[in-house]
Amino acid sequence: MRILITNDDGISAPGLAVMHDIATELAGPTGEVWTVAPAFEQSGVGHCISYTSPMMITQMGERRYAAQGSPADCVLAAVHDVMKDIPPDLVLSGVNRGNNSAENAVYSGTVGAAMEAALQGVPAIALSQYYGPANRDLPDQWEAARVHGLSTLRKLLDKGVWTKDDYGIFYNINFPPVPAADVKGMRAARQGFRRDMGFGVQPHMSPSGRRFLWITGAPQQQPTSPGSDADVNLNGYISVTPMRADLTAHDALEALKAIE
Repeated sequence: MRILITNDDGISAPGLAVMHDIATELAGPTGEVWTVAPAFEQSGVGHCISYTSPMMITQMGERRYAAQGSPADCVLAAVHDVMKDIPPDLVLSGVNRGNNSAENAVYSGTVGAAMEAALQGVPAIALSQYYGPANRDLPDQWEAARVHGLSTLRKLLDKGVWTKDDYGIFYNINFPPVPAADVKGMRAARQGFRRDMGFGVQPHMSPSGRRFLWITGAPQQQPTSPGSDADVNLNGYISVTPMRADLTAHDALEALKAIE
């Protein structure tokens, strides 16, 4: 198996090293793991592509490249340049520092890379490590993902739903904010929504008198509806959420026929 790994935390991020270890085991002795990741952190860029400017790409080692672009750019660079002769069989994005459950998935460059891979017809999975009081002070904050990542991927590749339609399914996996020994299992879960959590801004004045705005978030331990991704994560389970890039609100289409 030829696996492409990428992320949104940047090519030097420790989560990418965890991802490489997991991917190497998954690929097996006859497989290959390729890395095309952002040269610098690209958290929160979603499915952004560098449509109006070129990006420099630099080889950092054997099958290892840094691109000055977004995670989605990195997938495009791999599929159409770096690995164009033999495209990847699978794209793994992550392991992200922090969760991409609930509304975070909308903003996530980690999820954006998996989405772009799916649009390119390549099976793709995004992986993220939730943080909380039970794991943020561990010697290895990636412990749950490191210990359970390989088995989770194997189960999903073996028993998951994989489609080849126009908006093919890709997956968003979040490891719970607990030590590896406390992970209770895996749950298929819909995307949740943390109410009263949305991003905002906080103004600051610089010493030179210029006004700047910092983007602000909210605590990630707030509950979401039962059975949703963040809910099962906060209850100690790995969440597996099937996703598509199709943004149509299919549930509203029939009612909208009244305006025709």
